[in-house]
Amino acid sequence: MRAETAERSQPVHDVSCGRALRERALGRAGSPNPVPPGLVAAIAAEIEAHCGHRLLKCRRLAMGWTVIQAVAAAHRLVEAENLAKVGLSERSWKDWEAGVLPSPDYQDLLCRLFATNPVLLGFARDYSPPPADPLWSGTTVNATLPTEPASAGGTSPVNGAEVAETKRRDAVKLAGLAFAAPAAAAQILEQAAAEAMEFTRQAEATSLGSGTLDHLDLAVTEFNHAYSLRPPKLVFDAVMDYRRKVDGLLKAKRTHRQERELLAFAGWLSELLAWLAHDLGDARTGLAFATDAFVHGQQAGHGQLCAWAMDAAASINLYEQRPGRARDAALKGLAEAPAGHPLTVRLHAQAARAAAADGDAEGFAAAFHAAEDAHRLLPPRSPRRFGMDVLPLADYALTSYPATSCIWLGQADQARQHAERALATYEAAPEASRSPSREAIARIDLALAHAQLGDPDDAVALGHQALDSARVVDSVRHRAGDLTTFLTRRYPRQAAVEGLRERLAAVDAAARPALASVPSPGK
Repeated sequence: MRAETAERSQPVHDVSCGRALRERALGRAGSPNPVPPGLVAAIAAEIEAHCGHRLLKCRRLAMGWTVIQAVAAAHRLVEAENLAKVGLSERSWKDWEAGVLPSPDYQDLLCRLFATNPVLLGFARDYSPPPADPLWSGTTVNATLPTEPASAGGTSPVNGAEVAETKRRDAVKLAGLAFAAPAAAAQILEQAAAEAMEFTRQAEATSLGSGTLDHLDLAVTEFNHAYSLRPPKLVFDAVMDYRRKVDGLLKAKRTHRQERELLAFAGWLSELLAWLAHDLGDARTGLAFATDAFVHGQQAGHGQLCAWAMDAAASINLYEQRPGRARDAALKGLAEAPAGHPLTVRLHAQAARAAAADGDAEGFAAAFHAAEDAHRLLPPRSPRRFGMDVLPLADYALTSYPATSCIWLGQADQARQHAERALATYEAAPEASRSPSREAIARIDLALAHAQLGDPDDAVALGHQALDSARVVDSVRHRAGDLTTFLTRRYPRQAAVEGLRERLAAVDAAARPALASVPSPGK
């Protein structure tokens, strides 16, 4: 039985090849239903030999299951046999098929599911002696040891033989096993197998429960879904609680693989906390968590996480009127972002927005063109982040960011056009992916464009619509403050302008209690 960790030199075939082998084998057997375990094992062996998949995947294909069906079957088995509940997910199964070793509990579950043993699923090696192995038949292996060449001084064949024999004995002492009798060799190998098992146990020794990582994956997914739908303080508190728990897990005993995953989960939670702190008006805490997310992403070897962290840092610095730092964060994120990912579009657009905030029209144009070029080069299939399509974030950046930028550059007509497109894009999004705060900011950009173009009535009406949003976070209040400041300066005696300013003051006052209780990292 070759080890699953061995280098695979043969090309791996598409799963359709394995399915075809299964169908042919079932046809030859008369299409039995259910398929006997012995036939499943034979089909799995044929798929493994022909297609080059790992043994667990071969066994699944031999059963005719997709990953989703296999996970569902495992959960049914747990329920039917009254086993301990598990948090098995599609993600974990794919990791196992890619070569990640399941925990002992999950190995037991998979062996039950496929009615087989760990060796035939690639989780262990079979150390039973092959019947024709010369080591076990007592045959020596002298041919593998070096022989002494004749010396230049004409050493006699007898002396040469003695030297060669001595060297062979020394080599045997070093090898230990080469000339051992079968019983002694068996004892040595038995001890080595026990040591190998201990090595494996130590590598797998962990304080994490079998479903901890799956639970964290689900929790981070739910938190990201709740981000735009629930009050930011409520989400912040829940995410902060999980962030502390992950920090505790990182201090406990875990495997190297688990450590990388925990580092990544810690980073993702901190990235979300950065945005939530920003929404709650605490830039210092937001930037601290963005930095924490970046550092944990680096430790986990997760470039995409690092790039998302710098996207958050760029936005927070922009609202803090630090365009230079915002641009630096965007460029730092671009150095980590995967090629062809929608995040590259967003980071180029962040750099463009930073240039505009600095009054650099040429820099804005160059960075925005780079964002448009990156958008055109995106692949047909968009990646997902915690179950959500990330392409809309790139699309939004190409509409809302230039609207804000043109406001800052005094290009009112272009700002109006961009803001109208951004608002239409947000309103056309499916209900599940709508972002009330982004829609509100698009309305404020449009209001500022109308105000710059000499239409205060429409500007005030759009400002009130923005404050009617279900999610008036700090960035919305911040931009609404820009609007009221501009309107008050341009139209100082308009009652409607004063009414909008007073309403914003009341909204700010209501938000202050939440801001006072935002903890920063380490507190």
